[in-house]
Amino acid sequence: MKIMITGGAGFIGSHLCDEFVGKNDQVIVLTRASTNLDRISHLLDKITLEQVDVTNYDELGKIIEKYKPDVIIHLAGETSHSKSFENPLYDLDVNTKSTLFILEKIKQLDLKCRFVLGSTFIVVGKPMALPVNEGSICNPTTIYGANRLASEVYCKIYHNVFGLDTISFRITNSFGPREQYVPNKNAVNFLIYKAFIGEEITIFDKGNFYRDLVYVDDVVSAIMTITQKGKSGELYWISSGNKTWFYDLGNWLEEFTKSKVKYVESPQYTKKVDVGNFVVDNSKLRSLGWEIKTPIKDGIKKTLNYFGTLK
Repeated sequence: MKIMITGGAGFIGSHLCDEFVGKNDQVIVLTRASTNLDRISHLLDKITLEQVDVTNYDELGKIIEKYKPDVIIHLAGETSHSKSFENPLYDLDVNTKSTLFILEKIKQLDLKCRFVLGSTFIVVGKPMALPVNEGSICNPTTIYGANRLASEVYCKIYHNVFGLDTISFRITNSFGPREQYVPNKNAVNFLIYKAFIGEEITIFDKGNFYRDLVYVDDVVSAIMTITQKGKSGELYWISSGNKTWFYDLGNWLEEFTKSKVKYVESPQYTKKVDVGNFVVDNSKLRSLGWEIKTPIKDGIKKTLNYFGTLK
């Protein structure tokens, strides 16, 4: 099959490339920068690389028309909720308009193409009830969350009205090798990295909150399952389905490294936008035959080991 992955040089995208290349699929990677290719450097002779910003709609359209892929997995976008407040119009372009453009291009070209949208747990906002499932009410607290939610709705509309083969998934807090370790990109990876280098770890509010963490290998196997077996027009949650308390996360990092945890009060901005406790009922995904393989503690150890391989 011909698989196009926007954001294919990113954290999850690069792991997906490994899987599709391993299945001998033709993989076309769309990436914004051709210089930051460390995550896929081992694949450059096995994939087709196209440098394009997904907000450059003219170029994006030409690339889709050129390759006419069987599957487009749309992962490109800005994932920082804080940056969505700093530059809201760009966040709209990269996280929402890009989705709408690709859907419209598939319709115009009459492509027999499955469009798979990557979304985020942030669309829910502060959950009204736990566990969250595909029918939970969404009330996003950030511009980023609102824009990702709009993209999901566009997929549903284009499926219902025009018969496009669209499918969406939402990921909870994912972590693992190849993810950036900066605070505004992935808090869990950032904490693991800080522990790895022996620096003090800062965790808010005595760690008395939990999230549904999921290791990257399980995310990738879930996306593969959804792409192959998911029902058109549907939404699926990707999660471990388990609570990870952050005081446990802190204790594990102290156990595995020489780092120490410092508990502080969360800042006002965090209190305004944070989703709070979060756990997902992922039974809809499991009904496709998928199951979690990596316990969170094992995923943390694997991520620490990965940091040990970096120069």
